[in-house]
Amino acid sequence: MTDTLKPRDWEAHPPHRHPDYRSTALRGPTKPMIPVPSSLSELTGPVYGHEVVGELDADLTRNGASNGEPLGERIIVAGRVLDEDGRPQRNTLIELWQANAAGRYIDHGDSHDAPIDPNFFGGGRCVTDDEGRYRFITVKPGAYPWGNHTNGWRPNHIHFSLFGPSFTTRLITQMYFPGDPLLDLDPIYLGTPEAARERLVGKFSLDVTEENYALGYAFDIVLRGRNETPMES
Repeated sequence: MTDTLKPRDWEAHPPHRHPDYRSTALRGPTKPMIPVPSSLSELTGPVYGHEVVGELDADLTRNGASNGEPLGERIIVAGRVLDEDGRPQRNTLIELWQANAAGRYIDHGDSHDAPIDPNFFGGGRCVTDDEGRYRFITVKPGAYPWGNHTNGWRPNHIHFSLFGPSFTTRLITQMYFPGDPLLDLDPIYLGTPEAARERLVGKFSLDVTEENYALGYAFDIVLRGRNETPMES
């Protein structure tokens, strides 16, 4: 991404082990992390998937259709990928995945008793332009139960994965929606340091909204520095 990277602000990210997020007790490290230096080949290549992004990949209302458009509230999510100094990060591969409007993933492991939408695949991807901009058309995902605790429901959210100049530069985060009452009850959101939580919440934007078509949300992703977007471990 940038040639010279500033130190990451680890106080902006959730801990590897957060007791209220129960599965982290099973998969989080129990011993101090050991940095493993990357070689030049790992830092410079290979790029991953950039060359196979299709015309409809960023439009989730069309890339999985079999009989028509998916059900639910159509939305647009757009923003920029920036470095610690606000410089745009071009040619960044962004992959997105989410539940459908009923809160169901197309995944054999998803046992939520909610309907699968035959016109919604739930995944998309695009590559940022020279200004670091990206844009997805999708539907607003529904909340769903997740079994972490009694009557636990995940807020509406969209997952983002970002690839830089090599496979080892992958970063993963989530975008939430403003005003969601489940945020104050969600251990994953609450596991993020309080000062950085709002960076995970998309902002309603009339500029992104398209008249008579879809509401828009702006979500910039900052890779490093004091305003960096919290990432998943």
